[in-house]
Amino acid sequence: MTPTTETMVGIGGAAESTDMVLNIGPQHPSTHGVLRLKLVLDGERITHAEPVIGYMHRGAEKLFEARDYRQIIVLANRHDWLSAFSNELGVVLAVERMLGMEVPPRAVWTRTLLAELNRVLNHLMFLGSYPLELGGMTPVFYAFRERETLQNVMEEVSGGRMHYMFNRVGGLKEDLPAGWTARARAAVSAVRSRMDVFDDLVLGNEIFRGRTRGVGRLAPGTVHAYGVSGPIARASGVDFDLRRDEPYLAYGELQDTLRVVTRQEGDCLARFECLLDQTHNALDLADACLDRLAELPPGPINQRLPKVLKAPEGHTYAWTENPLGINGYYLVSKGEKTPYRLKLRSASYNNVQTLTELLPGTLVADMVAILGSMFFVVGDVDK
Repeated sequence: MTPTTETMVGIGGAAESTDMVLNIGPQHPSTHGVLRLKLVLDGERITHAEPVIGYMHRGAEKLFEARDYRQIIVLANRHDWLSAFSNELGVVLAVERMLGMEVPPRAVWTRTLLAELNRVLNHLMFLGSYPLELGGMTPVFYAFRERETLQNVMEEVSGGRMHYMFNRVGGLKEDLPAGWTARARAAVSAVRSRMDVFDDLVLGNEIFRGRTRGVGRLAPGTVHAYGVSGPIARASGVDFDLRRDEPYLAYGELQDTLRVVTRQEGDCLARFECLLDQTHNALDLADACLDRLAELPPGPINQRLPKVLKAPEGHTYAWTENPLGINGYYLVSKGEKTPYRLKLRSASYNNVQTLTELLPGTLVADMVAILGSMFFVVGDVDK
């Protein structure tokens, strides 16, 4: 066997027996964030792939230890900037569990509603940007139109467009504005009425299906080995969703509406289909929450807290079904007003690691399709 050597692109010509090392990123349009992929190529085929992460690392877990339980929410909602409300939830659920605190029913149902609206906002971004990465420009304009419709009601209720800071230990920051539920219902209805754009314009496109069908198949065994979760895992036939299997918030009462979407193919097309079907279901769940809120009697939206909030000594783990997968917080307290340790388990970190298994053997041209179908946020990888 002829010995091979590696050479970096740009250094000079390579002989037939030389593997080419190609760096995708860290600044590259196909990585949607500062992620670097180190690829070893044999011609046009990838033989080895290594995700290189850490360019956005800001030490959030260490910063948690120097902030009190009110302040850490502002840090926690930023790692996946498309799922800020869902990120906040895990922190407050962990602290409430440590305190043995019961949250008012109106806060529980409102949190569930806002979590599902946040899920739709997250998914719409990928439903628009993924076709764009494959050469289809039109869907992203429709996606941002629908996002703005929902962003308006999210901004009205919380005051923020991306980092809502609306969750509080014990409930929510404040009550809903007068007439907001009617405006939210109208926004959900408007977005639902226009979702056929993605069903027809994207899934009905022969080029899109040709670029994604059978490409980047992720085996269920790999899903389990790497701890992959969310729509990516369910597209490979792994039927797991915390909202159904370990309900939190009001999901235990929404089982008739909740639909866990799965596929068996495990390819790029299946991942996109799962994301799209999950968006449809999130809109249905939002409507169900609005119906229930209309039936609830007037009441508080949060609990009164002491000036200095201290969690009792102990530890707990709170996990939620975030839009991109399982998001978990392991909280350790020594009875002080700040956490002794708060470990974050983010969905994107595990999901991206599978690229070492998915990319070898595929063509460079398919790398963009596979990478985009992992639906990750780089801040969620680097934390």
